[in-house]
Amino acid sequence: MKNKYIDLIEQTFYFPQDEFKVQDNELYFNDIDLMDLIKQYGTPLKITYLPKISSQIARARRLFNVAMAKADYNGDYFYCYCTKSSHFSFIMEEVLKNDAHIETSSAFDIHIVEQLFESKLITKEKYIICNGFKRPLYYQNISNLINSGFHNTIPVLDNKSEIDNYDVLVEGKFKLGIRIASEEEPMFEFYTSRLGIRYNDIVPFYIERIKDNPKYELKMLHFFINTGIKDSAYYWNELLKSVNVYCELKKVCPELTALNIGGGLPIKNTLGFIYDYDYMVEEIVQQIKNVCLQNNVPEPDIFTEFGAFTVGESGAVLFSVLDQKQQNDRELWNMIDSSFMTTLPDTWAISQRFILLAINQWDKEYQRVNLGGLTCDSHDYYNAEAHANAIFLPNYSKEEPLYIGLFHTGAYQESLGGFGGIQHCLIPAPKHVIIGKDENGEVYPKLFAKEQSFKSMFKTLGY
Repeated sequence: MKNKYIDLIEQTFYFPQDEFKVQDNELYFNDIDLMDLIKQYGTPLKITYLPKISSQIARARRLFNVAMAKADYNGDYFYCYCTKSSHFSFIMEEVLKNDAHIETSSAFDIHIVEQLFESKLITKEKYIICNGFKRPLYYQNISNLINSGFHNTIPVLDNKSEIDNYDVLVEGKFKLGIRIASEEEPMFEFYTSRLGIRYNDIVPFYIERIKDNPKYELKMLHFFINTGIKDSAYYWNELLKSVNVYCELKKVCPELTALNIGGGLPIKNTLGFIYDYDYMVEEIVQQIKNVCLQNNVPEPDIFTEFGAFTVGESGAVLFSVLDQKQQNDRELWNMIDSSFMTTLPDTWAISQRFILLAINQWDKEYQRVNLGGLTCDSHDYYNAEAHANAIFLPNYSKEEPLYIGLFHTGAYQESLGGFGGIQHCLIPAPKHVIIGKDENGEVYPKLFAKEQSFKSMFKTLGY
């Protein structure tokens, strides 16, 4: 009878997979022995596998370059990294090894750009795409960047009045972008994105405020769908509307050369994940080309701003099961040695699901469980996978510790959880280990941050 945990996984999914395999009943992640890491550093433990970042950037470039070749597309492709997904220095350094460009969303992002330049990680040729609704400090920092020689810095106008600030602060001619206020998905709580300028206002705004001013060079039209790049009538409809606006604008604005389609390529959140990346990218490129041909307009350069796609699959969080509680006839609770609300806040805030697997004991029989965190909050739990309304793990016993991992957690969780700050119920942030490869291709772990101490929390709290 096949009732072991490994049998369950192999019968439910195609397994092993690219980044997951099992040896001697223990899980390996990108060929890394996770039990070795646990023995060395303990749990809870966050890990970042840097080579995955480079491989994702290379993958996206390959997808777009192949699609452009197939469509005989005449524009170029530019890969930008969306910094808000993860601002850590080791992430930025890995991204920039791949000659990627940068998309920012706040005033402090500009200081990171300046620091990267001082460290000789970027040059002033780099594209810096500045998005978001901007406060005065953000205007000032963007203008300072342009005035210092970053001539490929493109502030993307989020509203009509934003341009007045650059008119005063920027010293010479500079590039501009405009963000389209796309319509939200039909099931969304409101109809139109709060970000950007309405479709019908863009061409009149250009003619009235930008066209005859020699200081401005409108280079980019920006389009982004909050729900991501999906094969749905809604996505294709919004894409076509945006490309038609691009064509209409291009006819009166010859210097316009770039269409920024934002981010939104999904990442694997279950072992059963299926997404036809080749088809989606080829269809995007082909549809942009088709609309441009119909309008007798040259194809634009395509910019993307992939954040979660860049860093999401590089991350993992490892926990120990501290104890098991039988709360009623049907509900078993495995209590972990940290908190979901603080280490993986998206699981609580938007019911995000990640890949969950046992690290050890794959030869044991399995049972259905709920996972509980350490805070005193009733919402600090995890009880469903993306592919099923349940969690199954090896049977728990006090004699042999059970370790579990949640994978592809590398985007947004540290910033949303307030890394280095005050966590709910003063649960400390876990250790964080970076895993890279040296010049010889040898994998090495490096401790980036120790587990948060009570002294650092007390300093923040004023004690």
